[in-house]
Amino acid sequence: MKELVEFIAKSLVDDPTQVQVSEIEGVNSVIIELHVAPTDMGRIIGRGGRVANAMRTLIRVLAAKEGKRVTLEIV
Repeated sequence: MKELVEFIAKSLVDDPTQVQVSEIEGVNSVIIELHVAPTDMGRIIGRGGRVANAMRTLIRVLAAKEGKRVTLEIV
């Protein structure tokens, strides 16, 4: 899941070197934190949050297959 978020984020931003993804695992849940440059924040969130919601939906599907819950936080 971490690799998917990193791939999508690097594809969207102007400065892919600033993309950092960290993963915090619990027993049944995972928190994925996405850090990008302040100038690229609008590209990651998207108009009305559409891009961010699409990324969250994709990783929720992957997590459901593994029997986990996942949260994507854009920092």
